[in-house]
Amino acid sequence: MKKLLLAIFLLPLFASAQEKNFIQFVKPLIGTQRMGHTYPGATVPFGSVQLSPETDTLSYEKNGKYNGDVYKYCAGYQYDDKTIVGFSHTHFSGTGHSDLGDFLIMPTTGPLQLNPGTADHPENGYRSKFSHANEIAEPAYYKVKLDDHAILAELTATTRVGFHQYTFPKSDNAHIIFDLTSGIYNYENKNVWTFVRVENDSTITGYRQTNGWARTRIVYFAMKFSKPFKEYGFKNQANDVYKGFWRKFDQSKNFPEIAGKQIKAWFDFNTEGGEMIKIKFALSPVSTEGALKNLQAEIPHWDFDRVKREGQQQWNKELNKIKVESLTNDEQINFYTAMYHAFLSPTTYMDLDGSYKGLDQNIHKTENFTNYTTFSLWDTYRALHPFFNLIQPKRNQDMIQSMMAHYDQSVHKMLPVWSHYANENWCMIGYHSVSVIADAVIKDNANFDANKALDACVTTARNQYYDGLSYYMKMGYIPEDKNSSSVSKTLEYAYDDWCIAQMAKKLGRNDIYEEFIKRSENYKNVYDSSTGYMRSKLNDGTWKSGFDALSTHGQGYIEGNAWNYSLYVPQNPAQMIEMMGGKDRFTKHLDSLFSMHLPDEFFAETEDITRDGIIGNYVHGNEPAHHVAYLYNWTNQPWKTQDKVRMILKHQYKPTPDGLGGNDDCGQMSAWYIFTSLGFYPVAPGSDEYSIGSPVVKSAELQLENGKTFSIATVNQSEKNVYVQKIELNGKPLTGYALKHADIMNGGKLVFYMSAKPKKK
Repeated sequence: MKKLLLAIFLLPLFASAQEKNFIQFVKPLIGTQRMGHTYPGATVPFGSVQLSPETDTLSYEKNGKYNGDVYKYCAGYQYDDKTIVGFSHTHFSGTGHSDLGDFLIMPTTGPLQLNPGTADHPENGYRSKFSHANEIAEPAYYKVKLDDHAILAELTATTRVGFHQYTFPKSDNAHIIFDLTSGIYNYENKNVWTFVRVENDSTITGYRQTNGWARTRIVYFAMKFSKPFKEYGFKNQANDVYKGFWRKFDQSKNFPEIAGKQIKAWFDFNTEGGEMIKIKFALSPVSTEGALKNLQAEIPHWDFDRVKREGQQQWNKELNKIKVESLTNDEQINFYTAMYHAFLSPTTYMDLDGSYKGLDQNIHKTENFTNYTTFSLWDTYRALHPFFNLIQPKRNQDMIQSMMAHYDQSVHKMLPVWSHYANENWCMIGYHSVSVIADAVIKDNANFDANKALDACVTTARNQYYDGLSYYMKMGYIPEDKNSSSVSKTLEYAYDDWCIAQMAKKLGRNDIYEEFIKRSENYKNVYDSSTGYMRSKLNDGTWKSGFDALSTHGQGYIEGNAWNYSLYVPQNPAQMIEMMGGKDRFTKHLDSLFSMHLPDEFFAETEDITRDGIIGNYVHGNEPAHHVAYLYNWTNQPWKTQDKVRMILKHQYKPTPDGLGGNDDCGQMSAWYIFTSLGFYPVAPGSDEYSIGSPVVKSAELQLENGKTFSIATVNQSEKNVYVQKIELNGKPLTGYALKHADIMNGGKLVFYMSAKPKKK
């Protein structure tokens, strides 16, 4: 019995000892410079709270002209900035569109200032200069010194609660500024309404309703201070202080509540030198009561270091799902930072009791699943969700359950396209929820009603009112003179239709299979053999005149040009290659894509395209090209895939703030890096195969949720040895350039034999 008790006691210690410290390799500042659009602040895996610094104030000038850069500040933070405005609680990671930035808090000393000031003159407001020398960003922890106020700011978080710790100098004039007017995507009068209520001398509740990218979004909060404030105040849009509606009470001092569009509040303290004021700030999608319960349940104490430690333990548990040994420390940093970014979203969207606001704006409660939001599906269907099917299968099942709840609540009966916070943004094209669902079904990761999910996919794909689908179903393509981005939409619909067909085939729904496998060949209807490119057609069936293969405007494409989108038939690369002139001609076409020189006019054509993320005319910073390097595997020169993916890994990912060659897009860029580093990639999600590339790791162990381990090893691995001579799976030769999903999930060992010379036979 004593031995048994000792074994039980030592078990968690033994399990902990098996975990390696991969936290040390995660650098959240990667991607915070230029176009990466990541944030450096504190969060836990898939957390509701993303507590992070803001370095810009998105606001209006006196003449009403917007004076911020909403695209540049999608994540609220830019590494090149010299001042911090404050710390807010919600952020997107790596998106190309902005929203959120809710509930800005800023500690200050000296005379009270309620305006943020400017980057050039921070002394005119509450913002502060800072230095990267005094900044630390780690998983679940952020620290910075606010130079103008001599305050040390530290942040950590749980899933639903942000935890602030501010170390003040001695002051009789210390303040906590609470600015509900601040936010990202703040033009067009984003705030609809805000409400703040002082519950007692240390507890504040309220909500913020906004009309930004999400048309209507309400977030509730509960805020608790570690010590009572000595005084507080409110200010509204008209610069009236303590102004209420009916004036039946004395509102001249410490009035307990206020409502309006543009509310700011402040809380005053006396502080000793080195004294810490801590703030727990909880969010809820449902109510202030829910926020209070979340706060009490997740952080019932005031031990900041404990919350930081537990948050980092959560991160280390997730990072240990893949144990990698790399050639260099830089590659180790790139890999684990990519895993970190891949596990930031989608984000948890429900209270601890399962309550959340649905797409119908009613309150719902989950049954046996975690509800998620932030679905950037045009990006993440390609690699992020397939990665989850490997490493986070239970979470991916819950994400699909969340999509199905969205569908049930949709008056359009549509699966999500780009959704967050109980809103559908209708951003980008396709109906790529079906790709995510099909990929899970095909890979036997479906604990949901697969037939009901298939019905939802079919209903979505037959919706004649959605984005040109009526033309697509009737004509087999979308006419550019009737609906823009017509080529891109036709191609992406055809791929999604193939996904539906694969799911229907597996479920024995032959009538649906026949309908959608036929639709999946609609890509042929926009291929122009005279030019060799996918090209936009008009309603009368003729090709649109003025074709320009390099142009990104008016040609029928979105976030790409004819070169990029003519390669988008992931469901049938072999047939696409044959259609485009055969393997030899297609190989030369691919070679030209990577080697060509783009004219300056190409970059001047749109503000959205810079030289970041571009190799020749291959645009790694935009997702339609993410599978392209793997297409050589369907030609007579598959070794070129190995050469190209290693080149992309080297040039597009670096362990520096500007180390991402484009928006991380909610983890898609990072998921590409992870797959490619391991040596394979899901060219066509909805298939059970991965396409072989060239691993950059020395070795890797995938700890699968089913309890099995899949190991990857390399022989003769080096920076120069990028070519694969042979591959062995469980000691037997792997023929061809495809790896089955089941081969991974069954556990085993994959060995790559590397060389500096390509195997051309």
